[in-house]
Amino acid sequence: MLKIAPSALLDHYLGISRLLAGQLDFRSAIKAVGVEVSHIVPHDHLDVCITMVNGLYHTAYETGLDTFWGQTTPAPVASSPIRALLWGEIDFLLTADAQQETRYHVDTPFTRPIFEHNLRSRIHVPLKVGGEVIGALSCSSHAVGFYTEQDVANAQSIADLLAPYFFALRAAEQAKQSAIVEAEARAREEGLRAGALSLTEALERERQRIGMDLHDQTLADLTRLSRRIDRLMQEGAVKGEALEPVGRGLQHCMQGLREIIEEAKPSVLQLFGFAHAIENHLDRAVRDHGSRLAWSLSDDTDGLIDTIDQSVRIALFRITQEAINNAVRHAHANVLELKMKSAANALTIEVADDGQGLPRSPRRAGGGIENMVTRARLISAKLTLGATRDGKGTAMRVQMPLSLAKAGLLEGVK
Repeated sequence: MLKIAPSALLDHYLGISRLLAGQLDFRSAIKAVGVEVSHIVPHDHLDVCITMVNGLYHTAYETGLDTFWGQTTPAPVASSPIRALLWGEIDFLLTADAQQETRYHVDTPFTRPIFEHNLRSRIHVPLKVGGEVIGALSCSSHAVGFYTEQDVANAQSIADLLAPYFFALRAAEQAKQSAIVEAEARAREEGLRAGALSLTEALERERQRIGMDLHDQTLADLTRLSRRIDRLMQEGAVKGEALEPVGRGLQHCMQGLREIIEEAKPSVLQLFGFAHAIENHLDRAVRDHGSRLAWSLSDDTDGLIDTIDQSVRIALFRITQEAINNAVRHAHANVLELKMKSAANALTIEVADDGQGLPRSPRRAGGGIENMVTRARLISAKLTLGATRDGKGTAMRVQMPLSLAKAGLLEGVK
């Protein structure tokens, strides 16, 4: 114990107050006052541990030595050797030799620095604000039996000086975290609202397209067939060869309807599974476009993708379908590779081609890419779109966390 004149003691307390001013975080604050505190309570290691607002977790900030205490993330108070102090059950802890004290021989990593850094004498006093314990001030020395009850009283005076400042820092930190959480939640909400609006507009465009296809193609074909049948009925006897064009027209009309229905709802996906539906679409897209594009598909999900929520599965199908269409119709590619993988609790679908790449202007990318981005956002999937590793084409990658895919909370995202 140091013998300090009252006037000198007051000077040190004022020095601590001055050093605290302007410190905006716990770590810089404790480091700023470490030397001044040593004039009152000498120490080889000094730290403050601060409890979270809920009182269940705590974290430490230190000076003098860099130990495990200052390197850990918030940990449960229940695992701390000084939990009785943090819970307000005792007024202080004074230990002559921590390495001989039974409380530091429990199986927890929080006792490790005691032995790694040869900390022997220790003082722990509470940081209190309004009667509430918000943390503790701890002083440690390499010497055995170094501290006395007078040192405890001095340490408590320092803790009483530090407590209001650290309470304010904790409140500011909590307010900052709350603001971050609120801002992120608001951004997600705005993103979902914009995404839902964009998707609604896309669905309306799709509905209009289907209506035009039915009017311009199917209805026109059926009208011509109806008139031809009327003429045949007026002729009386109808020969077989006269019905042959009618039958051919009906076949053409049914094929057109199948294509419109297939575009509206991926029935192959429902009947035969995701991989088969993608392979079917790939083959048809290449064939119908008259392209000589060489393509390959690998599925390493072991059928896992067919176990996820139906609405998520359809959204992933639409995203993949659009990536395939872009590669076939616009990329001028020679090779297309599609890979489906499951790893690290996530499903990943990759579509890569060796074509001319994405347009430099975002406006030229078209609504298809916007719809892909929107669908991915609505199912909380991560979508990346850019150049391939060799820079010679385009790569689309969509990653879906399985925890969200199976949550069943995304019904209605179609």
